[in-house]
Amino acid sequence: MIQEDAYPETVVFDLDGTLIDSVPAIRVALNQVLNGEGFEELSINQVTEIVGFGANWMVGKIYETHGRQITPEKLDDVMAWYLDAYMANSAEHTVVYDGVYDVLAELKSAGVKMGVCTNKPGITTRPVLESLKLDHFFGAMVTEDDVEHRKPDGRHVLETIKAVGGDVSQTVFVGDSETDMAAAENAGVAAICVTYGYCHVPYADLKAEAFLGDFNELPKTLLNLYMTAQYFSFC
Repeated sequence: MIQEDAYPETVVFDLDGTLIDSVPAIRVALNQVLNGEGFEELSINQVTEIVGFGANWMVGKIYETHGRQITPEKLDDVMAWYLDAYMANSAEHTVVYDGVYDVLAELKSAGVKMGVCTNKPGITTRPVLESLKLDHFFGAMVTEDDVEHRKPDGRHVLETIKAVGGDVSQTVFVGDSETDMAAAENAGVAAICVTYGYCHVPYADLKAEAFLGDFNELPKTLLNLYMTAQYFSFC
């Protein structure tokens, strides 16, 4: 029998644009590195348009947009400079979205298994979560470096569920973008989309069980979803 106060067994979260606003920190780091490469300074809006697909893709996209070639060796060098600059600025410029600490604490106290599934590199993900005192909420943080197939491939989500000891049929994925919603669908799990992040397409084009403009509404939404047997398999 389903308890009225029950949550899904497992909740997997995207990171950037869902739990934290990292665009200001990313912008500072990119501009420090790319200004030295002769690029004009990027605005917040320009950075927002290219986040969510992984740091290597982002840097490569900047070169492509400016009609400049970048060799694999040069990309490695630029990425090393960028990651150093990002780590030096992330604590100061990264913002945790309103409600995140309280909601994660509530879910953890209820026994929900939680993991982070991100296209962010591992070298930045774990230190940033630690500096923001978010790491202790999660049983696993599965980054782009930890998997062969990253989001929107559903296997990235499935690897995260496995890492926290969760059941695919009892999992909800929470993200902010078309990449996240596609990954959830490809993994065969229910999805919730937050609407304050870095989505690059109209929300009407996304497939999700719910859309949230306020992270504080997540517990109630999870309870409602869990009570709907359409999304989960109950024993």
